[in-house]
Amino acid sequence: MNTRTRARETSRVAGAPRVAGARGSVQSSRGAAPSNYVLLLAVIVLLNLIGLVMVLSASSVTALQHEGSSYYYFERQLLWLFLGSMTLVVTMRFDYRRWRKLAVPLVAVSAVLLVVVLVPGIGQNVNGSSRWIGVGMFGIQPSEFAKLAMLVFAADLLARRRAWMADTRVTLRPVMVAFAVFAALIMLQPTLGTTIVLAAITFTVLFIAGTPLAPLAGWGAAGCCLAGMASMGESYRRARILAFLHPWSDPLNTGYQPIQSLVSVASGGWFGVGLGASKAKWGFLPYAHTDFIFAIISEELGLVGAMLVVALFVALGFLGVRTGLRAADPFGRMLAIGVTTWLCVQAFVNIGAVITVLPITGVPLPFISFGGSSLLATMAAAGILLNVARTAPRSPR
Repeated sequence: MNTRTRARETSRVAGAPRVAGARGSVQSSRGAAPSNYVLLLAVIVLLNLIGLVMVLSASSVTALQHEGSSYYYFERQLLWLFLGSMTLVVTMRFDYRRWRKLAVPLVAVSAVLLVVVLVPGIGQNVNGSSRWIGVGMFGIQPSEFAKLAMLVFAADLLARRRAWMADTRVTLRPVMVAFAVFAALIMLQPTLGTTIVLAAITFTVLFIAGTPLAPLAGWGAAGCCLAGMASMGESYRRARILAFLHPWSDPLNTGYQPIQSLVSVASGGWFGVGLGASKAKWGFLPYAHTDFIFAIISEELGLVGAMLVVALFVALGFLGVRTGLRAADPFGRMLAIGVTTWLCVQAFVNIGAVITVLPITGVPLPFISFGGSSLLATMAAAGILLNVARTAPRSPR
């Protein structure tokens, strides 16, 4: 009896450090994650606040002329921001590992919606592109949510098959088939910018998962060739894409928007002309509150304000990558870095088009440009990123 008692006491004492260590690791995990989590949340909140203010400023003239109220687009953006905030809270509290069960349904639903949007009479055609489904202000762009579906599907498949990464038939090939279907449907709308962002997400996740570089590069080269052929296949599309190279060769047509964007950016100087005092938004710069809102930021807030926005996206990229490196599992790592790639590449493509170092592709500036679908999708993705940050251990894996 004494021997058994001593054995139990010895086991209890020997097990105590392990239990304490486990509790300590949980506490350190919960204590370490908030620093990254809080900083990410602060960056996202700041970007949304800047976006709300700038949508009001950039859209006031257009809203007054066409809708009779300077606050028309601002009120709509405020509503979408409220819905987006609710979406962020839900995805932030939803354990990111549970997204794995939704990977296939998300891909299937997204593919169906991408087909439906092309059906005449159902999809809304605006400026030659069939991107929207819905009625009035409640229209959505399925291509925005296809990014999230593709990310979750690729991360789940590659995490489950990480032991077979050398066999590209069961890893690289199925991901690329899904991407090719999505890219083809999106290009039929057509939406080149969204296809570029989708490609960046997919190839980044494949790279992070450890896909052999040679076949990955081969698929990438083939994709670039197909995208180039699709972009240059039509004369109007080719002229629009190449307009950023020589905008002054056609200043009243294809070069008009790039020229007006540059004029707006240059007019801001160091500190801007003042919030609300932009001249470009008085009908000179088309889509001032959507794709070209960064030009209005540069004009009204100057180089200082523009660099603040760029710095926030750089901070988002740094914190997102750090979150991915500290993720508790490969699925979380791929999700975090995939979301970070999504947001940063989209910001890069948008700002590059505004300052005419990249062609105009119609990609909105995340969190800032006016638009419900983009805001909802990016807020959902940001919530997933925040959830990974909350559950990440202290040190990188």
